[in-house]
Amino acid sequence: MQELMIDVIVSLDGWTAADGWPGLWGMGGPEYFAWLGEQPEHTVLMGATTYRLMSGMADEEPEAIAALGEMSKVVFSASLTAPLDWANSELVATDAAEAVRALKEHGPLPLRTLGSLSLGRSLLVAGLVDRLRLVVFPVINGATGRDRMFDGYPDVRLELVESRTFDGRLQLLDYVPTVIDHPPLD
Repeated sequence: MQELMIDVIVSLDGWTAADGWPGLWGMGGPEYFAWLGEQPEHTVLMGATTYRLMSGMADEEPEAIAALGEMSKVVFSASLTAPLDWANSELVATDAAEAVRALKEHGPLPLRTLGSLSLGRSLLVAGLVDRLRLVVFPVINGATGRDRMFDGYPDVRLELVESRTFDGRLQLLDYVPTVIDHPPLD
């Protein structure tokens, strides 16, 4: 069975993007970029919004995301139509949880979300997520933040399985998540 990871970059206060800030909040560094290049092969899962954003970047900044273009991508959307233009992209217009369950059981590679907050949330609620990995950037986007990571999430207990610091400032936090019905009793 393949593992599913929600993989997200986030500000300290939980935003995944912020108006007026450069990509990675201008803080990507050599250690972080080297680590990104060392990631094992996997299938990328994304929703329509992330697909539109990333495939547009492939046209405008091909060197920046060339490796992503070569990867297998599964795009969940009822608004896009097949065939998708970006290489190695498959459109799934049916239930995401059922499709991901089948990919976990029969797919050739581990699975990771890219962006796609609502997709990640729905897969977590469906009990399909094995790992939740955050790279926390040392900024607070109280005034400019958009796309809050955890809005709409259920209560989740997290078991830390890995942590690391990149470039003296970025924090990797890798968790095994467990959705809980109610707060633990004393």
